[in-house]
Amino acid sequence: MIYPAKQHVIKTFEHLANLLPVSERTKPQVLLLAGGVTEFRNDTDRELAFRQESNFYYLTGCTVPSSFVLAAYQPGTSLESTPTVDLFIPKAELEDMMWSVPPPSLEAAKQMHDVTSVDHPTALPGAIDTLIKALPGALFHTLPRNSPKFPTLASQYTQQVLDADGAVTDLYLLSALQNTRLIKDAHEIADIKHANEISSRAHETVMRVLGAAVKGKIEAANGAGVERPLLPGEWLIQKEAEAEAVFVASCRREEAVHQAYLPIVAASTRASTLHYCCNDKAFAWGPVKPHDHKNQNDFAHNHSKEFNPQVLLIDAGCEWSCYASDITRTMPVGNGGKFTPEARAIYELVLEMQKQSFDIVRPDLHWDAVQLICHETLVKGFQKLGIFKSPESPGSGSWNSPEAILASGISSAFFPHGVGHSMGMDVHDVPSASKPAVNHTISGITLGHESFYTYLRLRLPLKEGMVVTVEPGIYFSPHLLAPVRDSKHINHDVLKKYESVGGVRIEDDIVITANGYKNLTTVRSDVEWIESVCSGEI
Repeated sequence: MIYPAKQHVIKTFEHLANLLPVSERTKPQVLLLAGGVTEFRNDTDRELAFRQESNFYYLTGCTVPSSFVLAAYQPGTSLESTPTVDLFIPKAELEDMMWSVPPPSLEAAKQMHDVTSVDHPTALPGAIDTLIKALPGALFHTLPRNSPKFPTLASQYTQQVLDADGAVTDLYLLSALQNTRLIKDAHEIADIKHANEISSRAHETVMRVLGAAVKGKIEAANGAGVERPLLPGEWLIQKEAEAEAVFVASCRREEAVHQAYLPIVAASTRASTLHYCCNDKAFAWGPVKPHDHKNQNDFAHNHSKEFNPQVLLIDAGCEWSCYASDITRTMPVGNGGKFTPEARAIYELVLEMQKQSFDIVRPDLHWDAVQLICHETLVKGFQKLGIFKSPESPGSGSWNSPEAILASGISSAFFPHGVGHSMGMDVHDVPSASKPAVNHTISGITLGHESFYTYLRLRLPLKEGMVVTVEPGIYFSPHLLAPVRDSKHINHDVLKKYESVGGVRIEDDIVITANGYKNLTTVRSDVEWIESVCSGEI
């Protein structure tokens, strides 16, 4: 199925027309963009992995480096319903064929892309000249020039327009593209769904490898030196890096080339760091037992080591055809693959925060309301656990009501981030369209403390076709807890019991439908299933 580039071009031009001054809207409009280029490691000729710039891919479906696109549109003419979309890809040279995979031929590229024509970049100046003559008064649009965020468009092309007394602007196109990309079509949702399915299986693969080790189906062994290396079915996961390797290998095995972002694989208390990307520590091991000194040094060779009960938080997702997935699962390690009572209590509370979010999601609901309900659920849950004092506690009263604690903002120390964000070609998709400069007040609800929204990346009413993440979490970060150590709302003795949990986050990707939502993430998150898999019982 060919990527629907022309439909995306039409939608972008329609959004663009609404952003222009009224006097400019009837003029011919032209888009001129450069695609990404292959980058190299510092001061070397070694290529880095190429991934096409998202806006360019949205308008072309083209993943060839060093390409260009030129598209023309004019209201009230045939170009309104059938804009021209001309793609320019590099010519295959002998060196390309010797060192790497060359670009496709023009004939092959025409079959692969939903565009009007395909040519080489040497033909771009002539194509620009043709449009200048055919569309007098056309306004040429580019992405922000001189910005490191976007591929560089050589000044020779814009200067060519200016030399012909044409007009070039970079004020409108990015906003038009981001607002267009906010709502996904069926093709885009299918790609996001496929990325979710691959990533869901990768998360489950990690859990099942952990579970197999619990059941003794995988044992520690030496795999280096004179002995053969261990095969994938013999891999033990004893470090964050090993869990990451299994996850990425599972995705690559299913032909997903890129991860949508650097995987976050955090064991034990490191799960309290939100974007922990080091992934370089071993799991926490239990203490030496009283009689381990009698084991003839077996303990030093891993024969008697046991994991401390801990959580392993994996926030990872692959891309499929430049479309992202973003999934977090928190799983038990040690303790026979079961959560400790404290970790299970926090996990179930985060799961309840997500459930409460799902229950209210629908078109026209402002995303701030989802953020608020997560904090409300956390406060009530912490009162049940005794972490927050309740009005029934000795010496407390209305100052410890759920409403009073919510108004204090103290829950932000435990849930500091946003409950979700837009997702599409970029995992934190279309930032300027997702979080407008002015957030309109929601009528009928109290928003709670302003700190709830500091890091919220989505602040819009939901619309059908939006894809968003739903990722509540609870964290016991010493850095975040430091300012609230003297809070009268906290029972500090109870809090100490839970701090070793580190952090729990559960994240699914959903698409907003006419009546609610559809969950695109397929790996389960209920406690019974997670524990059964991680303990090797199923």
